[in-house]
Amino acid sequence: MSDDKDNNDGTGDEPPKEERRRRRSGPVTKGGDKRAAKQFRTRVKTARGRKLSSTRWLDRQLNDPYVKKAQMEGYRSRAAYKLIELDERFKFLRKGQRVVDLGSAPGGWVQVALKKGASEVVGIDLLAIDPIEGATLFEKDFTDADAPDLVKSAMGGAADVVLSDLAPWTTGHKNTDHLRIVGLVEMAADFAYDVLKPGGTFVAKVFQGGTSGELLDQLKGRFEKCRHFKPDASRSESAETFLVATGFKG
Repeated sequence: MSDDKDNNDGTGDEPPKEERRRRRSGPVTKGGDKRAAKQFRTRVKTARGRKLSSTRWLDRQLNDPYVKKAQMEGYRSRAAYKLIELDERFKFLRKGQRVVDLGSAPGGWVQVALKKGASEVVGIDLLAIDPIEGATLFEKDFTDADAPDLVKSAMGGAADVVLSDLAPWTTGHKNTDHLRIVGLVEMAADFAYDVLKPGGTFVAKVFQGGTSGELLDQLKGRFEKCRHFKPDASRSESAETFLVATGFKG
């Protein structure tokens, strides 16, 4: 007589060898997922003369899911997904609006505003920006005295939303960089006061401590609500977060 346990065909008390192997292997662990991810990671080729910081930046760009997503969906930068997440959270972009984007190069936020249905979008940056159909783009310093009137003239009226993804050049000196960050947000806010219509929204990139004290008190006095939010698209190691001020009082 044959012994069913030796047959290993699944008809006896003991499972087939294949099933036993599967049970012994155990569940997939996080370590296994990391090993798999590592296999598909794009490696940065070494180059003579390239700084370590440049190599790290290239590695981050090549393996950043938001960079790849932006390339697939036609956005000019991964930053587009920060604005998308902010709008999903606070619902400030609507059809028919007039939107201004400060520090708009290379144009990802302009693209999002247009996709959300804005009727007029103006982008301003010190850098030249390749044309975007449906938008007016200025190579200009937004702090120039004539900038607010230039923008309102281009849009045909006051803005519903002012966006700022501006970031200052940093020195590595904490106190100096803090002053630069606060100063840049203050200038963006002053611009918003000049061009926003009552009920409008101001969105600005800030950093840790970037809207503390007097500046935050000022914003709270000019808007109905001021809230902070860090989108998932912001890199975890970055200190950036975003201020969303809604209900401009005029």
